[in-house]
Amino acid sequence: MTATAEPATTPRAATRQNAGLARRLAEALQGEARFDAFTRGRYATDASIYQIMPAGVVLPRSTADIAATLRIAAEHEIPVIMRGGGTSQNGQPIGRGLVVDCARHFNEVLAYDPEQGTVTVQPGLVLERLNTRVKVDGWFFPVEPSTATRCTIGGMAGNNSCGARSLRFGKMSDNVLAMEALFHDGSAFGFGLTGNEQTGVTGSARAEALAAAMRALAEAERDEILARFPQVQRRVGGYNLDALIEPRPNLAHLLVGSEGTLAATTSVTLKLSRLPAHRVMGVCHFPSFRSAMETTKALVDLGPVAVELVDNNVLVLGADIPLFRTTLADITRGTPNCLLLVEFAGDDRAALLRDLRRLDACMSDHGFPHAVVEVPEPIRQTSVWEVREACLNIMMSMKGDAKPVSFIEDCAVPLEHLADYTDAVTEVFTRHGTRGTWYAHASVGCLHVRPILDMKQGGDVAKMRAIAEEASVAVRRFKGSYSGEHGDGISRSEYIEPMFGARLTRAFEAVKDGFDPDNRLNPGKIVRPLRMDDRALMRFQPGYAVTTPGTTALDWSDWGGFGPAVEMCNSNGTCRKLVGGAMCPSYRVTKDEQHLTRGRANSLRLAISGQLGADAFTSHEMKRTLDLCVSCKACRRECPTGVDMAKMKVEFLHHYHARHGLPLKDRLVAALPLYAGTAAWLAPLLNLRDRVPALARLSERVAGLSSRRTLPRWRRPWSEGGEAAHPSDVNGDFRDIVLFGDTFNRAFERENLEAAERVLTAAGYRLHRVFPNRGRRPLCCGRTYLASGQTERAREEARRTLDALLPFVRAGARIVGLEPSCLLTFRDEFAALLPGPEAGELGKASLLFEELLAGDLAAGQIVLPLADQRGRVAHLHGHCHQKAFGAMGAVEATLRAVPGLDVRVIESSCCGMAGAFGYGVDTHDVSLAMAELSLFPALRQAAINDLVVADGTSCRHQIYDGLGIEARHVARVLDEALSDT
Repeated sequence: MTATAEPATTPRAATRQNAGLARRLAEALQGEARFDAFTRGRYATDASIYQIMPAGVVLPRSTADIAATLRIAAEHEIPVIMRGGGTSQNGQPIGRGLVVDCARHFNEVLAYDPEQGTVTVQPGLVLERLNTRVKVDGWFFPVEPSTATRCTIGGMAGNNSCGARSLRFGKMSDNVLAMEALFHDGSAFGFGLTGNEQTGVTGSARAEALAAAMRALAEAERDEILARFPQVQRRVGGYNLDALIEPRPNLAHLLVGSEGTLAATTSVTLKLSRLPAHRVMGVCHFPSFRSAMETTKALVDLGPVAVELVDNNVLVLGADIPLFRTTLADITRGTPNCLLLVEFAGDDRAALLRDLRRLDACMSDHGFPHAVVEVPEPIRQTSVWEVREACLNIMMSMKGDAKPVSFIEDCAVPLEHLADYTDAVTEVFTRHGTRGTWYAHASVGCLHVRPILDMKQGGDVAKMRAIAEEASVAVRRFKGSYSGEHGDGISRSEYIEPMFGARLTRAFEAVKDGFDPDNRLNPGKIVRPLRMDDRALMRFQPGYAVTTPGTTALDWSDWGGFGPAVEMCNSNGTCRKLVGGAMCPSYRVTKDEQHLTRGRANSLRLAISGQLGADAFTSHEMKRTLDLCVSCKACRRECPTGVDMAKMKVEFLHHYHARHGLPLKDRLVAALPLYAGTAAWLAPLLNLRDRVPALARLSERVAGLSSRRTLPRWRRPWSEGGEAAHPSDVNGDFRDIVLFGDTFNRAFERENLEAAERVLTAAGYRLHRVFPNRGRRPLCCGRTYLASGQTERAREEARRTLDALLPFVRAGARIVGLEPSCLLTFRDEFAALLPGPEAGELGKASLLFEELLAGDLAAGQIVLPLADQRGRVAHLHGHCHQKAFGAMGAVEATLRAVPGLDVRVIESSCCGMAGAFGYGVDTHDVSLAMAELSLFPALRQAAINDLVVADGTSCRHQIYDGLGIEARHVARVLDEALSDT
C-alpha cells in the first residue's frame, strides 16, 4: 500500500494552526520553536532529492521538551519528525509536521563507564565528539559512517548505520545495548539488555504489554522471517523483527532502524570497542571495475577490517578538487580504473606489515603484480580516508543539472554475486541512457551506486522509477538486500513489500500500529509509504525555476549561472563539522542551522526559486541569514561540492544594498583605499578614537563600530621609492618581481612591506616599482568594495590594477603580495569581475610572499642568508584565504627554512576578525567567540619569548586586541632572521 503526498493546508488555516502551536509550545518548552518561513525552509531538506516544508521546528533542551512537543502535536493532530544532523540520503528526517532538531542542544554524554566500555548519550550527540571523548581511555565507537564529523547517534540508530569497518564490528544494531524513548503521546519507556535486566523493559505496563506483543508477533512470523529476511550483514530494511526471535532478544534492536516511526529516542546506551594500536592500508589498483569486484572476496579472506571502493569517477573528479589532489597523486600509480582500499588493524604492527605483503601476494596471484601502494603511516591514512569519506560529495561536484541520484544507493548482495550484480545494474543504467557512480563497502557487498539523472526533468524522474523497479528485481535475484545501510525513508520504503513479501509487510504495519496507532511519528516511511517518484515531494518540483532581480553582478558562467551555483549544495552537511579544517566558523559558535553554509545555500535556493515569498532574495531575513558569514572561503576548498558562499554573499549584497541602501559603516570600510592617503595626515586626530571613550561610543552610535574594539592605528604610509618601472625593464627571469602594497599594510603596518623589500633584495630579486596608469593613488584589489557588495566600484579597481600590472606580467614579472585576502583576489574574484583571459593571466602570475619564497627555495633558485634561531618557537596561525587556496604549506615551508626555528602550526578555524566583521557592534561577541574556539586557547599556552606568526592583517589585530600579543607577518620574521653577512 502506497500513500500519496498529503495536501498542503491552505495558507490561512496553516497560519491559524501555527499560531496556536507556537503559543502552546512557547509556554511549555525550555527550548524554542520556530515557525518563520526561512527556518522551516532550512529544515525542509536532508541530503536526499526530497523537500517537504515542515509546519515548524522545535529545538529541545530536555526530555521534558520532547515530551511536551509530542503531547501538543497530538492535540493539534500534527506529526512529529525527529532529526539529528539532517544528513540522511532518503528523506527520513523531513515531513509536514514538527521537525525536532536534537543536534542543537540535546547532545550530551549522560553516563560513561570506562571500565566496562559503555556509554549513554542523548541522541543529538555527534559521533566524532563521542569518539574524541572516549579515545583518551582507549575506546571508540566502531560504527563509523563517512559522515562521522556531523552525523548524530540518534540518526545513526534511526537508520541502523554501518560504516566502513562493519566487516569487523557490525552495524548499529550490533552495538546498541539499550534505548530510552517516548511514545507518540509523550509517555516514557525503555528497551534494552545491559546485563542485569529480567525482561529488558522499563516504564509502564503499556511498555511491558507492547514488548510481549512484539515478541509474540515475531514468533508467529518466525518461519517467514527465516525464509524472507536476506542473509547478508547489510540488511536494514523494514523493522528488525528478526532480532526478536533470538534466544534472549533485545527489544532496543526493534527501535534501531525504525527511522523515528515508532518512538522518539531520548537516550542510547552503546557498547564501545577497544582502539587498535596500529592500522595499515594497502591501496589496490585495478584496470577495470569488474576485475576489482571479482577480486574482492579473495581480499576479504585475508582478514582486513575494511575493503572500500574508490571508483573512476572519484579519481577523475577528485583530481580537480584542490583538497584531494595531492592525496590522490600520492596513492595512485599510473591511471587505474578504480581502487580498493584495504585496511588491517591490530596491536602487532609487525604482523600488520606482513598482512600488507600477503595482500601484495594475493593481488599478484590474481594477475595484478606490483598493484599495491602501501600506506602504513597514520597521517597518510587519514588523508586517504578523507578522500574515501568524501566520495559521495566528490561525485556530487559534477557541474550541471544532472547529478548522481540516491535511491538504489546501498543495495547489498553476497560477495560471490557482487561482480554479476554490478554488471546487471550497469546494464539497467545503459538501457535507460545513463551511467552510474560506484563507491563504498566492497567488503560486505554493499556498493553505493547512483545513476546520473536530471531531477528537474519529468522524463528522468520516470527513469528513476523504472531503474528502481529493475534494480529491485536484480537484488532479489542475487539474494541481496534492497536497503543495506542508509535506511528506507521515502526512496526505498515502497520496495519493502517486494523484498519481504505481503505477509511480513503486514507484520511491519502491525509493529507500527502497536507503537504509534495514530500514525503521528514520521508518517510515510517504512510502512504505508509515500511514493518515491512523487515530484510534489522533491526539491525540484514541476515548474521549479530560479530568478534573481536584475542582471547578476558577478560572472557565474563556470557554474552555468547563479542558480546552478547555489544548487550545488546537496545538503550533505560537511560544513557541520566542529573540528578540523576551517568551515564553518560562525556555525561552530552558534550551532544554528541558519549560520551554516548548508543553511545559507538552502535559504538562497528557496528564495531565488520563489518558495519563500516575493522579494525574499533581497529581504532583511536573507540578510540576517548571511550576516554571520565571514567570507572565510573555507567552503570554497572544504565543501566537496565546491559551494562558494563568500562569492554568493557578494552577489547577494549587491542586490540587497541596491534595494535597501548602504549603511555608513559599509561605506566607510569600502572607501578605505580612497581616503587612506589623506587620513594618514590626520593620524594624531583619528587615533584619538581609541584614547577617548566618548569618541569610541560616538563611533558605535554613528557608524556601528563597537566601542569595545580598538581600530587600526593610522601612521605615515608606505610608498614605493624610486622611479616608476617600465615593462621593458623586465629581463624575464625568475628575479623580476612587482611588490604589490595593499591598503592595509600601506596604511597601518608599513614595516611589513619594508621587511619584505629587504628580504626580497637579500634573496636576489629585482623589484619593479609599478604605479597606476592614471593618477597617483596606489593600486587596489577592490576587496573592501566586494565585502559590501559594491561590485561596480570593485570592478573599477580591478580594471585599474589589471591595466597597470598586466604589461609587467606579460614581460615575465611575477606579482607578489603580503595580505592574503588582497593578493588572492587576483586569483579569484578578478575572474568573476572581469571575465576573460586577461584576469587569468594576472591570476597565474600572482603569488603570496611565502609562495614565492617557498617555491624558489625548493627549486634551488635562491638562497636566504638566515641566522640560526637556536630553537626559538614560532606559533603559526593561518589566514582563512591561505587555507582556502592551499597556501599554508608554503608559509610553513618558508618558516622552516629559518635555521633553528621550531615551527608549530595552530589547528584553528577563522580568527574571528575577518576584515570588518569583528569591528561591528552586532558581531563583536561572535568574533571573539570564534577566536576562543581554538586560536586563543592555543596562544595562551605560548611562552613569553615565543614568536606568533600570522600573515593576515585582521588576524594580527584580533590577536593583539584579544590577548595583547603582537603577531608578526612572515616577512618580518625572515627580516629579523637575516644574518649580518
